[in-house]
Amino acid sequence: MKKSVLVIALAFGVSSAFAQDLTSKKGEPILPEAEDWAISFDATPVFQFVGNAFSGYTGPNGAPSVNFLNSNQTIIGKKFIDEKSAYRVLVRLGFTNQSYKNLVNDNSIVTPAVFPAQDAQVEDKFSTKSTNIGIGVGKEMRRGKTRLQGYYGADAMIWISMSGTKYKYGNVITPVPTAAGQTATPTTTTWDAAGNVTGTGPSSDRMLSTKSGMTFGIGVRGFIGAEYFIFPKISIGAEYGWGIGYQMSGKGKDINEETQIVSGVNTLAEQETLTAGSSKFGFDTDINQSNMFSFHGPNSAGAATLRATFHF
Repeated sequence: MKKSVLVIALAFGVSSAFAQDLTSKKGEPILPEAEDWAISFDATPVFQFVGNAFSGYTGPNGAPSVNFLNSNQTIIGKKFIDEKSAYRVLVRLGFTNQSYKNLVNDNSIVTPAVFPAQDAQVEDKFSTKSTNIGIGVGKEMRRGKTRLQGYYGADAMIWISMSGTKYKYGNVITPVPTAAGQTATPTTTTWDAAGNVTGTGPSSDRMLSTKSGMTFGIGVRGFIGAEYFIFPKISIGAEYGWGIGYQMSGKGKDINEETQIVSGVNTLAEQETLTAGSSKFGFDTDINQSNMFSFHGPNSAGAATLRATFHF
């Protein structure tokens, strides 16, 4: 009898030693509960910082940054229905409107300024706009009774994007000059796509505007992952998925002004050029995750995401 009691006590002690207490010393719950919200960040910079600190790495090791889970600035959060399931939300709302200016000599002034005065100048302007909208919803189911939790589920997503540019010039093109200060090749600024001035000089052919076709995409992605709660309501985990997506882009349009000889006369006109649209379809591992809301087609490389998740 004593041996039986001893065996039972020993077994209970061993099981207690390996059991995990799911509350902190302050009584805080370790795992998420019903009505909790959560948001995830890319955990890779944290692990790089820690790895460099303890591996003898001699290069610069600045403080880790907080990054989005993908390259397209998508916010990923979730709300727990109960401790075993949660709704997921993926959102990107991006609108940009940027303008760049440059001063060039005013061609209408034919008399140069007398030193130290500066020659009269006019303003060229380059403006760019872009819109990126992405929305996704999903359902997550969870398993596990310890700090280590497994989960699985699916997300559905739609995204829309478009962009355009406009150019304004201080000097006008006069195809057939009839007075001093008029020219068919006025001094003009050229820019690159980032708004950097790449040159100034005479030009009889210059861009007025560009407009991309609207891009519309849809996708569905199944996912599976696991996370370990290192602190109350704070976990480190990894997620992998398998998705199917379709994206189509409409025709774009470029407008430029240029001079050409028509019936022996130099003529100024605006010319429209259409750019062809495109479509993409793909079915692959994490085809929508590594490039969220910016679907790159069936050759996109799949990659699991390492994430830190905070619940509150």
